Amino acid sequence: MKKGIILILTYFIFVVSSINILGSNSLQDSLPAKKLLVYKFNIKQQIGPAIWRQTKQSFENARELNADLILIQMNTYGGLLDAADSIRTTILNCKIPVYVFIDNNAASAGALISIACDRIYMRAGGNIGSATVVDQSGKPMPDKYQAYMRSMMRSTAESHGKDTLITGKDTIYKWKRDPRIAEAMVDPDVYIAGIIDTGKVLTFTTQEAIKNGFCEGQAENIKEVLKLAQVDEYEIKEYEVSPLESLIGFLVNPVVHGLLIMIIIGGIYFELQTPGIGFPIGAAILAAVLYFAPLYLEGLAENWEIIVFIIGVILIALEIFAIPGFGVAGVSGILLVITGLTLSLVGNVVFTFNQDAFGILFKALSLVMISIFLSIVLSIYFGSKLLKSSALNFLVLNTTQQKDDGYLSVTNDSFRLIGESGIATSILRPAGKVKIKEDYYDAKSQFGYINKGEKIIVIDYKSGQLYVKKLEG
Repeated sequence: MKKGIILILTYFIFVVSSINILGSNSLQDSLPAKKLLVYKFNIKQQIGPAIWRQTKQSFENARELNADLILIQMNTYGGLLDAADSIRTTILNCKIPVYVFIDNNAASAGALISIACDRIYMRAGGNIGSATVVDQSGKPMPDKYQAYMRSMMRSTAESHGKDTLITGKDTIYKWKRDPRIAEAMVDPDVYIAGIIDTGKVLTFTTQEAIKNGFCEGQAENIKEVLKLAQVDEYEIKEYEVSPLESLIGFLVNPVVHGLLIMIIIGGIYFELQTPGIGFPIGAAILAAVLYFAPLYLEGLAENWEIIVFIIGVILIALEIFAIPGFGVAGVSGILLVITGLTLSLVGNVVFTFNQDAFGILFKALSLVMISIFLSIVLSIYFGSKLLKSSALNFLVLNTTQQKDDGYLSVTNDSFRLIGESGIATSILRPAGKVKIKEDYYDAKSQFGYINKGEKIIVIDYKSGQLYVKKLEG
């Protein structure tokens, strides 16, 4: 009897468990598979500060969205080593898997970034390698730069670890990405049997990269990449370049640089010709901000170069508005303005003082000087045209100062005016109009500004010019 009851209970438990298992499996089958979130961004231009900023923003966005995978679509011939190193470090430290799809080229700095990724996929006809450090003219840099790049390529390849291969009783450890191959992409002296001879820098085609462990597979588009990566259900979120990044990209164009320099110089010129209007100097300040800000963000303009430019402008203003004549302050100001504008266009590599560096500096100086020359010529030409326009009549003195009205030209007899007091009938900064007794004269402030209506005293007369100062008390 007891045995029968035990058998019945055992059978009952077996049936219930089977129903639960079948019900659980059917419920799982009915649930939709979770879609993986793939965050994608592009590296399709020269690697530099702009790409580094976009990479930082992309990785931050991917983390905020809890992305399951970051996918880089790359087509670049390389760029700046410091920016590439920053991107490489970000990839190696990222907890989210990072894949790269080489959509044709991953040369130089692009190869370094690609090797840092967890998986590499390449289009047919693609290339990866040729990571020798070169200057802006394409010539190889000294060996101290090459040694650093070789070290980075080796360590980046080593970061992916080794595969364990067991053959018989022996355990063999093989690098997933051979550091020696990564080094050969930089150093032409590296020899690897069957892969590269000495005297050549290594560059892999797609099939060569697959064969030697530097590519996980060949794909023609993003869909094929994800299929090879066994990602079936996914949603792609793509990084969008911000308006600020687009504006910076536009402003760092050399043509735009030339136009901004022309506006800076032209604005200063028009402000000197028509003091007090405000618009020309406002345009010059805005142009200066648009000129220096993108270069600063791009890592070209240093703080001291911007300060040199500002000091130059201040010296020019002092020469014009506070110091009679044109001497050391004015010349120094012009030189500092040109220096600030020029050095902001080039990186500090120019201070290596080699032939290529001087060539880079000469190109920047030529751009600045040509822009300044054109700005002065066009300012003089359009200044005469605009001031004759009926729309700008308010800027021009259209009345004639007649002798009968009390206006007199200054003659040598004006020596008698030294010591006479009067009143400023316009702002003197430094030149303007003064009234002495009942007569009006052109005059120049010897020290600083003199506002309209303030009392003045004549302190000197030379070269047909009265010099005055504010009368205290």
